[in-house]
Amino acid sequence: MKKNHFTILPVVLSGGSGTRLWPLSRELYPKQLLPLTGERTMIQNTVTRLESISGVGPPLIVCNESHRFMVAEQMRLINVRPSAVVLEPVGRNTAPAVAVAALQAMKSGNDPVLLVLPADHVIKDIAAFSKAVTEGARLAEGGSLITFGIVPDKPETGYGYIRKGKRLSSRQAGRLTGWHVDRFEEKPDMEKAQRFASSGEYLWNSGMFMFRASRYLEELKRFAPDILSACRKTFKGAVRDLDFTRLDQEAFSDCRSESIDYAVMEKTDSAVVIPLDAGWNDIGSWSALWEVLEKDQNGNAVSGDVILQDVSNSFIYAGNRLVTAVGVKDHIIIETADAVLVAEKDKAQKVKNIVAHLKTQKRDEALLHRRVNRPWGAYESIDCADRFQVKRITVNPGACLSLQKHHHRAEHWIVVRGTALITKGSEVITVTENESTYIPLGTMHRLENPGKIPLELIEVQSGSYLGEDDIQRFDDKYGRKGSSK
Repeated sequence: MKKNHFTILPVVLSGGSGTRLWPLSRELYPKQLLPLTGERTMIQNTVTRLESISGVGPPLIVCNESHRFMVAEQMRLINVRPSAVVLEPVGRNTAPAVAVAALQAMKSGNDPVLLVLPADHVIKDIAAFSKAVTEGARLAEGGSLITFGIVPDKPETGYGYIRKGKRLSSRQAGRLTGWHVDRFEEKPDMEKAQRFASSGEYLWNSGMFMFRASRYLEELKRFAPDILSACRKTFKGAVRDLDFTRLDQEAFSDCRSESIDYAVMEKTDSAVVIPLDAGWNDIGSWSALWEVLEKDQNGNAVSGDVILQDVSNSFIYAGNRLVTAVGVKDHIIIETADAVLVAEKDKAQKVKNIVAHLKTQKRDEALLHRRVNRPWGAYESIDCADRFQVKRITVNPGACLSLQKHHHRAEHWIVVRGTALITKGSEVITVTENESTYIPLGTMHRLENPGKIPLELIEVQSGSYLGEDDIQRFDDKYGRKGSSK
C-alpha cells in the first residue's frame, strides 16, 4: 500500500454473534466468518476492500476470544497479517472495544487515524467508499470525529439516523461534502422513517467511524471517564498469547457496556458526518441478505440444491440436502445439517427470538453447527444417543490435539484417511488407514497428524457422560484451557 502523510489503522470489530441470521450464523460461528455474498467471508471482504486506499496499514482486529483461531486462519488465507488481534473475554459493546484498540494503537508511541469498521457489512461501490475514507482521514487529522452516514434510498425502521447540521466550509470539507452532526436519532417507526428519508436532512447511522486514537480517548475521558479507566486497567493487565493480545477478564467484565454513539458521538462537539452512497448494507437480517444477492426472474435468491415451483421473492438456502418449495411468496427457507428455518420475509428480524428460546433450553443449535471448527481442524457429530456418540474428526497436516484425558468416557479411533501419530499413556504408536486403536477411560492421550494430507478418522465415544467439558488438559500448543478437544 502506498505511503501518505498520515497513517490509517483499520480497527475491525468482529465481536457480534449474528443471531438474526440463525441457523446459518451461530454464536460460535457468527455471520462475519461466513461467505454470505461470495467466495470470501464477510470479515475477509471488510479487510480486502481497503487495499486500494493510500496510507492504510495492516488491520487491528477486536474479536471474541472463542473466534480467535478462525479469525486468524481467515486472515492467513488472504495473506493478511494483522497488526494485532485483541481478544474480548466478554462483550462490552463498541465504546470499550475501540478504547482498547486505541490504547493498543498508541502503545508504540504512534497516534494513527483509526478507521473503525464492523466486520460484517457489504459495500458494493469500493471507489466511493475509498474516496469517503480518504476525505475522512484528512478531517480526522484535524481533530474531527468522523462518522459515515448512508444516503437512504428508502424508509428504514431497522437503522438509527443522523441529522445533518451545518455544512462544513469548502476549506474544511475538501473535495467531498461534510456536515457537522446535529443529532442522532433512534430507530424510528415507519411514519417517522418516511419523513426522515424524504427530507434529505437525515442519513442512516452506519456504525463506521474515523478519528485519531488520541482524540477518541480524549473525548471518552471527557464524557465516559469510567469506561476509559476500566479499559486502561484492562489493557494494563493484558497478556500476549501466541499471536493474540488477551485482555484481563476481570477488569474488562467490570467495564460498563456502551456504544460509541452513546458514550461519545452524541455528546462531542467535534462530530462530523460524511455522506456515503456506496451500496452499503449491514446484513442485519435474512431479508437484508436477500436484497444484496443475485436473483432469478421471479425475484428468488437461491443457494445449494434447490428446486422451486411457483415461488417468488424468496430466499432459499440448501446447505446439506435437496430443498424444494411450491407456491410460496416472500419467504425465507434456510436448511442446515441440524436445523431448518421457515419465515415470512417481513418477519425475518424475529429469528433472534428463536435463538433466545433455544438458549433458555440450553440447546446446542444456538451455539454451534454439527461441524465445529478447531485450530487443529474440525469435528462433526454423526450420531448420538444414550451413552455413545460418533464423530468424524479431521486433523490438518502438522497439527495436533491437546495432551488430555477424560474422566467419564472412553474413545475408539478408526483411521479412514492419512496417518495418525497417537500418544496413549506411556506409548506412542502410528495408526494408518483401516487401522484402529482404543483409548480407555482416564488414559492420557494425544492425536497428531505427521503427514502432508488431512487426517480423517471416526471416533466412537462411550461412557456415562459425553459432554465437551469432560476434559483435563496437560499440554496444548494453542494455549487453550477450557472445554473441547
